[in-house]
Amino acid sequence: MTTVHTERITLDSEGIELVGQLRVPPGERALAAVALTGPFTGVKEQVVGSYARRIAEAGLVTLAFDHRGFGESGGRRQHEDTQGKLADLRAAVGVLAGRPEVDHERIGLVGVCLGGGYAVRAAATDARVRAVAGIAGAYNSPTRFVADMGIGGYRAALAGLMDRGDEYLPAVAADGGEAAMTGEEPYAYYGTDRSASPYWRNEVTRGSLHSLLTFDALGAADLLGSTPLLVVHGKADAYCSPELARELHERTPGVKEIRWLDTTVHIDLYDQEPYVTEAVQVTADFLRKHLGT
Repeated sequence: MTTVHTERITLDSEGIELVGQLRVPPGERALAAVALTGPFTGVKEQVVGSYARRIAEAGLVTLAFDHRGFGESGGRRQHEDTQGKLADLRAAVGVLAGRPEVDHERIGLVGVCLGGGYAVRAAATDARVRAVAGIAGAYNSPTRFVADMGIGGYRAALAGLMDRGDEYLPAVAADGGEAAMTGEEPYAYYGTDRSASPYWRNEVTRGSLHSLLTFDALGAADLLGSTPLLVVHGKADAYCSPELARELHERTPGVKEIRWLDTTVHIDLYDQEPYVTEAVQVTADFLRKHLGT
């Protein structure tokens, strides 16, 4: 197994200090690199950290970090800031581009769960990003929300979330309790030691849900141009729609690949085998192909 050097770093994003972990494989020359972004409320010791470690072991420099408001980073606590997160990813790309271990012409993005949508949207607006991969990605689409909820229901939901936007609610809860992420699957990960991190907190602002309902990740498909896209997704997924993953792939105009994994549980792609190993292998192969080694 490749011995990877791990370094704690800080980076500036619009005046907010972010804390990250840079992982560098051994080598004498500048390497391809990726910044990673992960699930809603997630921190760097959880899903993105695991993927970052394993992609680094496959030979790429990786940067996993806490987005603003979460983990060890600064910013408004436990609040999902969509535009802020995109700024954080731009900052992460800039940090990688300035590192001597990194070839600044070979930088990509990898997103898991909600991070899949952020990675695609960021890649669509940052020409420095030369490849992007989404794993079990949430490719949010306000127009799809309206189709499911009706325009009246959608706008009423937004109004309610704005009225109480500064309030906090649990991120997950047992036995059907009120939470930002409802159901058994999120609790099975975040409510147990599977997600153990001293920096994760079980709360989030109600305004975060307004951010999620208004964030358009799917629309970025048309803007990717020739940027290579990889979609890795479970054949069934109750939390991140396979239909939206398929549409993202179909609408992207450039080089693209899609890989369906034989799992029906969304959080299997957080930490369960053989699914994580399969996702890492497909992703690492794609990145080596399009970023070089």
